[in-house]
Amino acid sequence: MMVPVVVLPDPAAAARAAGAIVAWELRRAVGERGHATLALSGGSSPATMFAELARLGVPWSAVDIVQVDERLAPAGDPARNLTTQRAELPAEARIHPMPVEDADPAQYAPAVGDLDVVHLGLGEDGHTASLVPGDPVLEVADVDVALTGEYRGHRRMTITYPAIDRARTIIWLVTGEGKADVLARLLAGDPSIPAGRVAQDRAIVVADAAAASEVA
Repeated sequence: MMVPVVVLPDPAAAARAAGAIVAWELRRAVGERGHATLALSGGSSPATMFAELARLGVPWSAVDIVQVDERLAPAGDPARNLTTQRAELPAEARIHPMPVEDADPAQYAPAVGDLDVVHLGLGEDGHTASLVPGDPVLEVADVDVALTGEYRGHRRMTITYPAIDRARTIIWLVTGEGKADVLARLLAGDPSIPAGRVAQDRAIVVADAAAASEVA
């Protein structure tokens, strides 16, 4: 199955487009079921997407937001994804923080459940969420939330493949020339990179022109 790829000229335009798609999917879920659950990734690229979501009038009172992943760091630490998410999303957004201070993924699993929308990023090494190359977390198949080993200075809590693959819609936001090779491998379903193992049947990729330069 070919994954739809939406290509925009620059990172900001791609982030705004991803925000518009996420907002549309959330409105649809709320309209159909009265409620929606959104899983958000961290990183630098999504800040513009979060701001677009704040602008678009999402029905926040009917949306629960869970984290895709989080560093095991103290509350308020700038390394925490939660710090950016709270800064960019509106005050009424109901964000459920991962309990990284307790480092207990079992506490968080009930919040994940069946996700309507998962927003994912893509690292230059092919990781997504905190599903990183070589980590035992890649083989976790019986729980929705798990801890990783240390990666770039932090252990992390992450949702796992089963939770991602159950989602009704997966939105990838991929920007930057350094992602061109791994984006092509993701779209080819290359299982040698963690991102390539994510289910593709309900996925949409939003990329800037630089990241999409090797996409046929």
